[in-house]
Amino acid sequence: MNKEILKNWLIQVRRDFHKHPELSTKEFRTHNKICEYLDEMNITHRTSFNTGVIADIEGENKNITIALRGDIDALPILDIKDVEYASENIGVCHACGHDVHTTIVLGVAKYFYDAKIKPPVNIRLLFQPAEETVGGAKSMISDGALKGVNAVYGLHVDETLDTGQIGIRYGAMYASSDILKIKIIGESCHGAYPSRGIDALLIASHVIVALQSIVSRNLDTRESGVITIGIINGGTAGNIISNEIELEGTLRTLNPGVRAYMKKRIEEIVNTLPLAFGGKGEIIIEPDYTALINHDESVDIIKKSVIELFGEEYIYEKKLADMGVEDFAYFIENTSGAFFTLGTKNKKKNIITQAHNGNFDIDEDALLTGVMMQVLNIYNSI
Repeated sequence: MNKEILKNWLIQVRRDFHKHPELSTKEFRTHNKICEYLDEMNITHRTSFNTGVIADIEGENKNITIALRGDIDALPILDIKDVEYASENIGVCHACGHDVHTTIVLGVAKYFYDAKIKPPVNIRLLFQPAEETVGGAKSMISDGALKGVNAVYGLHVDETLDTGQIGIRYGAMYASSDILKIKIIGESCHGAYPSRGIDALLIASHVIVALQSIVSRNLDTRESGVITIGIINGGTAGNIISNEIELEGTLRTLNPGVRAYMKKRIEEIVNTLPLAFGGKGEIIIEPDYTALINHDESVDIIKKSVIELFGEEYIYEKKLADMGVEDFAYFIENTSGAFFTLGTKNKKKNIITQAHNGNFDIDEDALLTGVMMQVLNIYNSI
């Protein structure tokens, strides 16, 4: 097939998505455009989780199915780029590259359609909404997204790597997360006579410090864990001892065992430390995302694809995991697969801005790289 024609098509599709970004769970135009492209290629598809799409391409070997995932939602950020494809939806921008992810998944379908080649195996295309907020992965999985799937691959744009480079990592690549909601209960009184009350704010301060000691004193220094308290609410006046303080934060870990241990220590501190001051602590820990742990055999396949396409020098093996979260983790929690990153930086073109920024853009040469990587991942998975 003509790769230059495919590249131009990819650029056109990506720019259209970039120009019309939509927030999580509101990706209605995006959903309809995806379906239009699939209809043009005579690909069977259905709606999932309101704005998501599940599509299937029949392969030569009907006993194997490889899934590819692309997230479709944008961010509540003002697009400030001076380009003709800048966002027309004020305050909404594809500043995390999900327009790229969606385009690449469509591009794989376009590759086989234009070349009039039947894929070697079945291909399932997963266009997932709400990655930036509630996480659409679990809902799509419940709706049968992984039924019959043997392996699933996902990618993310990587503004830290030059175009052409592919980032891989064995094992844990992104962290799990839990939401911490803590309530410290004391007894209010006049600020001039603190001994007559129980200072919930003082207790909360000690709790925050003690929580940080879990990482520094309870966690093996070779393991990773982050506790962040981002919100403190409470108090009514500067001269009144606070009777109730609410704290909100997150716990992030890479290892399920470490996750369970840290949650246990957090509960122990919140439930017992306030008693030493005469107060009381309550905590709710809400599970959020699971850790994204790549399957070694799938990372081997991605690595092989990079070497065949570009050469071993284009592999960037990440030394450290990312403590952020990614709900692709659920797709490979019980199914073989892996996540990798696609270099999109180009200093010569002044494409260097970090993601989640209104100036974020990509080197569009990376679009074809992403498509060819996923096509080869399919072939190498047989």
